[in-house]
Amino acid sequence: MQRDQLADFLRRRREAMRPAEVGIAEGPRRRTCGLRREEVATLAGMSVDYVVRLEQGRSSQPSVQLLGALARALRLSDDERDHLFHLAGHQPPPADGVARLARAGLIRMLDLLGDTPALVLSDLGEVLAQNQAALLLTGNHTGFSGDRRYAVYRWFTDPPARAVTPPEERERHARRLVADLRAAAGRRTGDSMVAGLVDRLQAASADFRRIWAEHEVAVRRADRKTLLHPRVGRLVLDCETLVTPDQGQQLLVLTPADAETRERLELLRVIGVEDFPAEAADPTTR
Repeated sequence: MQRDQLADFLRRRREAMRPAEVGIAEGPRRRTCGLRREEVATLAGMSVDYVVRLEQGRSSQPSVQLLGALARALRLSDDERDHLFHLAGHQPPPADGVARLARAGLIRMLDLLGDTPALVLSDLGEVLAQNQAALLLTGNHTGFSGDRRYAVYRWFTDPPARAVTPPEERERHARRLVADLRAAAGRRTGDSMVAGLVDRLQAASADFRRIWAEHEVAVRRADRKTLLHPRVGRLVLDCETLVTPDQGQQLLVLTPADAETRERLELLRVIGVEDFPAEAADPTTR
């Protein structure tokens, strides 16, 4: 770990960031060049004290998870992110595969979408990043671990993940999830991670076994979904999925399908972020 180089790199990247790039108003009295340390801490989900110690070269070696959060907060390019990992004494995330971080370009697209909820997903439905509007809609979906990282696994093994979808839509959504997983498994033939996930789902869910046996294949792209949100009620959302050329990551954009949903999303922005179960609204299970 190159503490001094890491500290200098983080400090310079923070100072080079414009607050507007991450949705922060600069204000007439702002004196700090770039972002404040507390703003980076908030964006990365860590303590201000830890950010200070990193920039002063006094920290312990940051984990891969913390480095990923810092890379997202500072909007690092893929090359800058890899450099950050090297300075911290870790191997950069792989160029492909489920465990990689959200691409820098997709993170910037999240920022540009502003009040429109949007998420970056892996090809197995793991939420890699989400903008503030998506946090308001769904809560934080980047903190799951193990198989629960994947929307398809939560759908078939965790009843609350299905409870936010109207009963009449659940079979269709289940089939879309399985068809998308089948497409990913076909692209990644021989990948033990994907094969293991499929095996564990077959062991855990009779519904999954039934649908998987039908061999339906489709990459999720566009859909309309109804969410039963715990605070603002029924939301009808158009879901547009933009897939990267290698089909490894997806940008999911959610827009209101009717005037009532638009009004309820505006109400949600007024209410702001409050604590509620992570599965309370899960647009990835579509």
